[in-house]
Amino acid sequence: MKGLTKTRREHGSMELREYEVPEPGPDEALVEVDYAGLCGSDAGIYEFESAFERMDLPTVIGHEYTGRVVETGDLVTEFSVGDRVVEQPIRGCGTCYQCKSGNENVCQNAVITGVDHDGAFAGYTTVPESALHAVPDDLEPRRAAIVEPTSIATRAVIHNSVVRPADRVLVAGPGPIGLLTAQVADAQGGDVLVAGVAQDADYRLPLAEELGFETVDVETEDTDEVFDEQTDGIGFDVVFDTTGHPSGLQLSVDAVRKGGQIVLVGQTGETTMPYSPLVRSEIDLQCSYASMWEDFERALRLLDDGTIDFETFVDTRFSILDADEAFEAFLSGETCKAIFDVSECRD
Repeated sequence: MKGLTKTRREHGSMELREYEVPEPGPDEALVEVDYAGLCGSDAGIYEFESAFERMDLPTVIGHEYTGRVVETGDLVTEFSVGDRVVEQPIRGCGTCYQCKSGNENVCQNAVITGVDHDGAFAGYTTVPESALHAVPDDLEPRRAAIVEPTSIATRAVIHNSVVRPADRVLVAGPGPIGLLTAQVADAQGGDVLVAGVAQDADYRLPLAEELGFETVDVETEDTDEVFDEQTDGIGFDVVFDTTGHPSGLQLSVDAVRKGGQIVLVGQTGETTMPYSPLVRSEIDLQCSYASMWEDFERALRLLDDGTIDFETFVDTRFSILDADEAFEAFLSGETCKAIFDVSECRD
């Protein structure tokens, strides 16, 4: 089989390498990967941002995927050959304080598929039974490939935010997580506006509009005027910062109403700003990281019942055999959620 492999600590350096099909351990399943999505984290690995210095290269990347069980270890009891599955890619250790307290998404010793061990941009991958979720029979495989990023959005909106029907909601950043967050917030009854920058004007903001959302380009439009019109001059009840850029937090602070909430989903890096206005306005600053079992189950239901618009959102133009094109398009804002047909790695 082939696997898309990060080979060097520099921009690019992705190669399709030949591998033996892995053998599952006693508590693992061997999964034949059908479709896998390109994530912002994968793009960070492609650029080799500092967060990925810990990687032991070469490593097969990829963690958003769906596939079918083709072999099981002797201790696997809940899954059988032929079952369709998705993986929960952040694995807690099970023994630290966070894991024992039910916060395994922030485990002190967590390992991440496609970062700390080989991932899913390959023909086959092995997965502990405890990290698998069953996929409903009628959930189309390409739709199932976005369960993991959808679970991040469900955690941000349903678990960590206070969004209620008729709340005014701003989603900063029209990337994959941003547009999924917008869809989940809309399903919760929020009145959603999506904000982007000039780089998003050609593809991602029009995509948000196609999904039914009003949009604003914060670099070319008068945001004060747009925000005042959207919120009657009060400010947004809830702002989700999914930008992954330091400017996103400042935009969120400027947009949120007094007594409102900012949910940080993107990892912004270092930023400097005055925090006293947040205290004086009693802003609820909430962080949301990754997802847990119940978030995956909610994501599966939202995708299964059509709440998440899959057909508009997913981009299947790119081949995993020429993945550089997809990564460069993602980084330049020319695509949002690229999905690879990973069966090409078995041909």
